[in-house]
Amino acid sequence: MRTCVRCLISRDSLHAPGARAFCASTVVKTEASLETTSSTTEAPPPRRYLDPNTVVTPKLEKRLVKKTGQQPIGSRRRRAALRSTSNIPFEQLPYQCFQEARKLLLADREDKLKQIEEERRRIAKVQAIPALQCGGEYVKKGRLVRMQKFLEELKILADINDPVIKKRFEDGEGDMNRPIYRHLANEQWRQYRRLILMQRVNQMHVVPDVISYLDPTAEVKMSFRKRYLQPGDFPGSLHSESPPRLNIQVFDKGERFISVIVVDPDVPNPETDSFDSRCHYFAANIPLSPTAPSVNLSKLPETAHILRPWLPPHAQKGSPYHRLVVLVLEQKDAQKMDARDLEKVTDIQTTQFNIRSCMDKMHAQIVGVHLFRTVWDEGTAGVMQRAGIAGADIEFKRMKPEKLPYKKKNPERYR
Repeated sequence: MRTCVRCLISRDSLHAPGARAFCASTVVKTEASLETTSSTTEAPPPRRYLDPNTVVTPKLEKRLVKKTGQQPIGSRRRRAALRSTSNIPFEQLPYQCFQEARKLLLADREDKLKQIEEERRRIAKVQAIPALQCGGEYVKKGRLVRMQKFLEELKILADINDPVIKKRFEDGEGDMNRPIYRHLANEQWRQYRRLILMQRVNQMHVVPDVISYLDPTAEVKMSFRKRYLQPGDFPGSLHSESPPRLNIQVFDKGERFISVIVVDPDVPNPETDSFDSRCHYFAANIPLSPTAPSVNLSKLPETAHILRPWLPPHAQKGSPYHRLVVLVLEQKDAQKMDARDLEKVTDIQTTQFNIRSCMDKMHAQIVGVHLFRTVWDEGTAGVMQRAGIAGADIEFKRMKPEKLPYKKKNPERYR
């Protein structure tokens, strides 16, 4: 004898608000009412339409940069998660595996902190020893340099696995005064953006046309009127008429002084049938640090020394595109340069500028590079007229090759 399934459901269970029965319409109503009341009481606050924390589509990201000038914060996956979930503190995520892993990471961090303190005591002990007992000043200095390098590695290893550190870095809230954030930023730059930069540098033959060797260690971003340029981009002549804004991010600690040089190696010379090099901008003694990477070439600090004001990039009609190479040089010993040293740099106002001899005279090395290109467009003539540059009415054309001398053959030979 079979028992009916409906008979197994008690009357109390039908009236219980949390029970789920096959034919209990009242339960559905109560659940719906509970859901509506909870949704009304815990409704999330309205979000801005162009919020850098919640934009998830490429169209909205471009609109955000164009209208507000702000970059989206973090990855697109992170912004989509913030858009669809509540704001639970990251450290209090209710996952047992996550919390147990955090305990192991905290124990490892405590061990690294003890090693850091021990290494600092060793460094202080070596500094107190006379140089003769260490084998000389050179040997002592080399030993201290190696110990300081190991100490910086321990500082990075203490925080490299911390999920909170990685979350803050992805959210754009990292403090560049700390070694871990500088390390993460350097790794992120070298994984993609530096590869793109070196690819464009090699494709456009910046090496060896401008410099013989290049190994950039600082990231350089450039923008004209809030428009960021990719390496090798073509800004309009009207956009590049005013000096750009640079964002130079260095990944080692300390403040230093840099020089910014903009070179055009594609100036046509009809007399020699070749190309000359021209300096479009030259400024020295610009202060720079990891926490202050912004450099506005139109509003430099008082300590900067401008040797060549901004000359708008221009290409005459008919000439091929011109490469404008932006070079960032770190000055010797990260110190300011005297006026006597800057006077040694010559040929800045001519088309015979040589960046290699300039680097030798300044005793500086290149730490960053960027490049863009310019061609003749509808605004180039006006830009050249306003800047007082002659040659806007000149048009370059390719010379036709001379024909080989032709001698008419004797038709009697073919009869």
